[in-house]
Amino acid sequence: LAQGFKPSQRFSVGAPVAKMVRISVLRDCLNNIVNAEKRGKRQVLIRPNSKVIIKFLQVMQKHGYIGDLEIIDDHRAGKVVVELIGRINKCGVISPRFDVSVAGIEQLASDLLPSRQFGHLVLTTTYGIMDHEEARRKHVGGKIVGFFF
Repeated sequence: LAQGFKPSQRFSVGAPVAKMVRISVLRDCLNNIVNAEKRGKRQVLIRPNSKVIIKFLQVMQKHGYIGDLEIIDDHRAGKVVVELIGRINKCGVISPRFDVSVAGIEQLASDLLPSRQFGHLVLTTTYGIMDHEEARRKHVGGKIVGFFF
């Protein structure tokens, strides 16, 4: 130990403490899901909640990648409990949300997804948030939000 050093004098008083800020709630949500899935958990609590998170999870639920969603309204940011069924290998956010034309959907799918047989891109369009196959059927482009497979 240094001469004259007391353990109580470790930090200077009034030093600004760095606080981590949340950049993307959707990214945190999908990371929590993937990590819980890797650990073999049956359900995962996601907070805070947002409309985009709910829509993204509903697309995943529609394709059978996750089970029930339980939305908890705590009069604050809200929480969601997601039931996991062990089908998710990876899911992620694409940031920034690049523009995708109808013609560019196929190319983007081949770049991001492991195969043509499975996996989904999630796009936000003028008709709402949907997967890339539904966007192609409706012949509408949009911005890419994320992917899951």
